[in-house]
Amino acid sequence: MKKWIQFLLVMMLSLQAMASDFGNNKPLDEGMWLPMFISRLNHVDMKKEGLKLTAEEIYSVNNSSLKDAIVHFGGFCTGEIVSDKGLIFTNHHCGYGGIQSVSTVENDYLTNGFFAKSFDQEKAIDGLFVRFLQRMDDVSEKVNGELKGLSGVERQKKAAEVMAAIKEAKEKELNNDSYEVSVKSFFEGNEFYMFVYERFDDIRLVGTPPEAVGKFGGDTDNWMWPRHTGDFSIFRVYANKDNKPAKYSKDNVPYKPKHHLPVSINGVQKDDFAMIMGYPGSTDRYLTSEGVKQQIEVFNPLFVEMRDAILKTWRKHMDADPKVRLQYASKYASTANYWKYFIGQTKGLKRQHVIEKKQAEEAKFNQWISQDASRKKEFGDVTDMLKEGYEGKRDGRVAYVLLTQGGFRMEAVMQARRMGRFVGEATSEETSKISLEKAQEAALEQVEGFFKDYNYETDKALAVVLLRKYKEVLGRKENKNLPVPSVYEEIEREYDGSYEAYVEKAYTSSMFTDKGRLEAFIKNPNADTYNNDMLKVLHDEFFQSYMTVAQSEQEAQMKVDDGNRLYVKGIREMNPEKAYYPNANSTMRLTYGQVRDYIPGDAMFYAYYTTSKGLLEKEDPKNHEFVLPKEIKESVVKKDFGRYADQNGELRIAFITNNDITGGNSGSPVINGNGELIGLAFDGNWEAMSGDISFEPELQRCINVDVRYVLWIIDKVYGASNIVNEMTIVEGKKAKGKPYEALMPKKY
Repeated sequence: MKKWIQFLLVMMLSLQAMASDFGNNKPLDEGMWLPMFISRLNHVDMKKEGLKLTAEEIYSVNNSSLKDAIVHFGGFCTGEIVSDKGLIFTNHHCGYGGIQSVSTVENDYLTNGFFAKSFDQEKAIDGLFVRFLQRMDDVSEKVNGELKGLSGVERQKKAAEVMAAIKEAKEKELNNDSYEVSVKSFFEGNEFYMFVYERFDDIRLVGTPPEAVGKFGGDTDNWMWPRHTGDFSIFRVYANKDNKPAKYSKDNVPYKPKHHLPVSINGVQKDDFAMIMGYPGSTDRYLTSEGVKQQIEVFNPLFVEMRDAILKTWRKHMDADPKVRLQYASKYASTANYWKYFIGQTKGLKRQHVIEKKQAEEAKFNQWISQDASRKKEFGDVTDMLKEGYEGKRDGRVAYVLLTQGGFRMEAVMQARRMGRFVGEATSEETSKISLEKAQEAALEQVEGFFKDYNYETDKALAVVLLRKYKEVLGRKENKNLPVPSVYEEIEREYDGSYEAYVEKAYTSSMFTDKGRLEAFIKNPNADTYNNDMLKVLHDEFFQSYMTVAQSEQEAQMKVDDGNRLYVKGIREMNPEKAYYPNANSTMRLTYGQVRDYIPGDAMFYAYYTTSKGLLEKEDPKNHEFVLPKEIKESVVKKDFGRYADQNGELRIAFITNNDITGGNSGSPVINGNGELIGLAFDGNWEAMSGDISFEPELQRCINVDVRYVLWIIDKVYGASNIVNEMTIVEGKKAKGKPYEALMPKKY
C-alpha cells in the first residue's frame, strides 16, 4: 500500500511538471542562455515579451553589442559599463572587499561612504580586475572527437589535455598578455566551448554609499523580500593612452568602451520585459534525486552548522572592537551569505518536493530507455550508476565540509598553506638568485595584505571552536568511517585534552600568526623550519585526513560523473524539440522575463516594488542592521526626490522580476526591451532558495535595486552630479505603475 501511494505521488508530480512545461503557451522564463545562441533559441520569444533589439545588438563578435558593456567583475561578480569613460556599476557587496581595502579607521569609506568629485580623487584598488568577453566558440567537435570510447578517469584526463591544447593554441595565436583564454565543458561534459577575454587590472573606486545603505537590512533581510537595500557601488576601468589594458599608472586614462548602457529613469511597471546579462557562478539543474537527497541530508546541514560556529565567534570579537569589525566585515558578510543560503535551500527543496519531482523525471527517462535496445545498451545502467556513486561519495562530502569549513577556516592555518609554494621555490636548488628575490618580494606583499585584515585573538578563539566542532562531528555514528587527525591524540596526550592549551602553544610559537616572524622567515627561508611549524603540521593533518577519504572514493566520483554525462545526453535525446540550457559555470549568460509580483504563501501577497516609505518603517537606530543615515532620512522625509520620483511622487527602492539568476549574477544589469539599464540585480528570494537545483516559476524572483534610487543617492543626497552627468540618461514619459492599493490581485 505504501509503495502504491508513493507511486501515485510520483505520477502526480510528473503530470504537474508536464503541465507546467507544456500546459500553457507562456514561457517559464527559466534558463541561463549562452548569448551566442540567442538568435537561434530565444529571440522570437524575447520579442513577444517586449524586446526591441535584434540578436546582433545583444551579442556580436564583429560589432558593438550589449555584451561589450558587461564585465566579469573580479572573477566573482558582474558589472556593467554605464558611460563612455569606463564607469562601472556593480553591487555594494561585490565592491565590499575593494572598499574595505582602501578604508582605514581614520578614513572609513566602508562605514561613511565615498563619492569622488573628480578623476584624481578615485581610489586604485590593488588586485581588482575586470574582464570583457571578446568571443565564444563551440569546440565540442574537436574535443569529443578525442573522447570516443573513453569513460571515467581516462575520459577526464584526455578531455583536460585536449582543452589545454586548444587554449594554448589560441593564446599563441593571439600573442597578447592582456587576453585570457579558457575552455570549459557544458551539459555535464557533453559539449565544450572556448572563451576569449580582455582583462583590465587598473580598476578604481569612484563611489559607494555608506554601509548602512549598501547593506541596509543586513543578515535579517538577506535573501528576503520586501527589500530596501541600496546595494550598489561604482568603479572605473582605466587603460593606457592607446585604450589598452595596463597595470596601474598615474598616466593611465579612463577606458573608452565599445558600448555602454544608457540609463533609463522612466521606471518599470508590472509585466514589463526585463533581461539580465552576467556571469552566474554555479547551478546544478541536472542533479538527480540521489544528489538532491545527499544535499538535503548531508552537505547542507553540516555546512550550516560549521559556518554558524564561525559567524558567532567572529561576531563576538567584531562587536567588541571597531578595528576587528572593519578587518572582518568583508569576511563575515561573504560567510554569512551562503550560511543563510543553504538554510533556505534545504527548506525549499523539501517544501517543493524536489526529490519526488526528480524521481518522476528519472522514471520517465527509464521508461524511454526501455523502449529501444540501443538505448538500453547506452543508458541502461545510468540510474543505478548514480545511486551507487552517491552512496560511495557520502563520506567524501562530509570530509570536504570539515576541511573547508573547519580546518582551513583557521586563518593562520590557511596562511601556512599559502606559503607552501614560496617555500618550495625558495628552497629549490634550481631557483636562481633573481627568481628567489622575485618570490620573496611577492611573498612579502602577500603577508602585508594578510595581516592587514588579521586579528590574532579572533583567529585563536576560532581555532579552539573549530577544533572542538571538528571532533564533535567525527564522533557521530554516521561518520564512524572517517579518519581522525592525529592532532586529537596529541591534545589528549600532551595537553590533558585541553584545546585551549594546544591552541595557545601553537599560536604563540607559529610564525604564521606573527608578521615579524613570518617576514624574517621569508628573507631567510628554511624547509625544516616551515615543515616543523605547529600550524603547518596541523594543516598537513587536516589535509591528509581529507585526502585519505577523497582518494578512496575516486571510483564513486567517476560513477557520478559518467552517470551525469549520460543522463543529460539521454534526456536531451529524449526531448529533441526542447531547447536546453547548460548549468551556470561563471561564463556569460542571458536570462529574460518580466517584472512580476508573487504570492509566497497562503493569505500573502508581495507587490513588485518597494518605496522609501519602507526605509522609515524599518529604521531602528538601536539595531546596526537598520540604521538609516541622517542625510538619507532627511531627504526621504522631505520627499526631495527630484526627477527620480515615480508617477505617484514616490521614490522606488527595489523591484522584482522572474529572471533566472544565481550567485555571480550579483551586480548584473537589469535591462529593458530597449537595451537600457533599469536596475542592478543583487539577490534572490527566500522562498526559492532551491532554485539552483530546481527552478520554481511561480516563486522564483530576482531582487533588483531600482536605478533611480541609485542615481538619487549619488546625485541628490551626496551631490556627486559629476558621476551622473557622465551617463546617457533616458528620460521621457514615466511608467504607469499603479500605487500599492491597486496592486492586490482580485482574488484577494
